[in-house]
Amino acid sequence: MFKKLTATIIAITFLINLTACGSQDRKRYEAEFLELFDTMTKIVAYTDSKEEFTRYSRLIYDNLKEYHQLYDIYNNYDGINNIKTINDNAGIKAVKVDKRIIALINYSIEWYKKTNGKMNIALGSVLEIWHKYREEGIDNEAEAAVPDMAELKKAAEHTDINKIIIDEANSTVFLADPEMSIDVGSIGKGYATEQVSRIAYEKGFTSGLISVGGNIRAIGNKDSGGKLWNLGIQNPDKESEKSNVSIVYLADLSLVSSGDYERYYTVNGKRYHHLIDPDTLFPAEYFSQVTIVCKNSGMADALSTAVFCMPVEKGMEFINNLPDTEALWVMKNGDLKYSKGFEEFTKD
Repeated sequence: MFKKLTATIIAITFLINLTACGSQDRKRYEAEFLELFDTMTKIVAYTDSKEEFTRYSRLIYDNLKEYHQLYDIYNNYDGINNIKTINDNAGIKAVKVDKRIIALINYSIEWYKKTNGKMNIALGSVLEIWHKYREEGIDNEAEAAVPDMAELKKAAEHTDINKIIIDEANSTVFLADPEMSIDVGSIGKGYATEQVSRIAYEKGFTSGLISVGGNIRAIGNKDSGGKLWNLGIQNPDKESEKSNVSIVYLADLSLVSSGDYERYYTVNGKRYHHLIDPDTLFPAEYFSQVTIVCKNSGMADALSTAVFCMPVEKGMEFINNLPDTEALWVMKNGDLKYSKGFEEFTKD
């Protein structure tokens, strides 16, 4: 696996190696991986050599892989107790886990409280139903259906986050409700991206981008001259001639978008996406996309999920009361709405 990874990095960097940039003659390199978090991971950096870039890419990949396996809810891995292991033992026994799982759960509980339950990792029983219907609807659109509300309400009875019992001294997690399950899709990728970016920075990776399924963490500036990273915010309208709704310029910040165009299926001409409002138990329909900019990628991931499930006025008030945090909303008609300081990021 690792030899294959290294070969892929080198092949990609040779293909897209651009002109020298900056006084130190650093060059731009990119690498992409498809195995992690069931999405595309992309690394961009300016380094002195392809060997240096490959070393950092290997470091980032290896650490992301560990988080991917720990936070996986679908697959087992030899010698690893992950979130799937916790779910499989719901109501049965406490599971001894890596402290990185406990750290994520604690962080998720913190944001559950701050968002008044709009970001709830204990919503797994409801999300599992939607996942099943979505997969079946994609495979057979003619037979696509929407879950019955009675089925969703019954599952929602098993979403009490307080029934996640953590014993930090023994590093165990126990789900007190045998019918509940944890799903960290609303925060896991962003949290892992943040942790790995810190590891890479401590090892000398001081200028780069890490993107895990669109959870983007900018590390440092674009070059030694202090130039900012320029990032396009995808247009949720796939039929539009404009691929981006805005360009933002960032350094040492995270950018995460959530939208109704990501994972969805269609029933009788209506699109049902994967961002489920914990209060209605159905996909939120207030707008098409929200983008969050803040320092911490885990926070940005949690907020993009939570704010997507709030009316824009409520979300605007919420974001404007958070320090060093901004947001952009794309309304159903294509109009843009900004938090009080977001437009500062659109200036180079």
